[in-house]
Amino acid sequence: MYFTDRGIEELQRRRGEEEVTLEWLAERMREFVDLNPDFEIPVERLATWLARLDDPED
Repeated sequence: MYFTDRGIEELQRRRGEEEVTLEWLAERMREFVDLNPDFEIPVERLATWLARLDDPED
């Protein structure tokens, strides 16, 4: 188990029943980076990975 699994499991447990838009998620990610600028690169990598999930070239 990775350390991040705990946070993912908490997210799923607390908010797993909710439906959100990608616009809402993008805003939360921007807010997080504004509050935690050291995480800009990992958040950018996650956003890019999510954006390209269906891209056959990646």
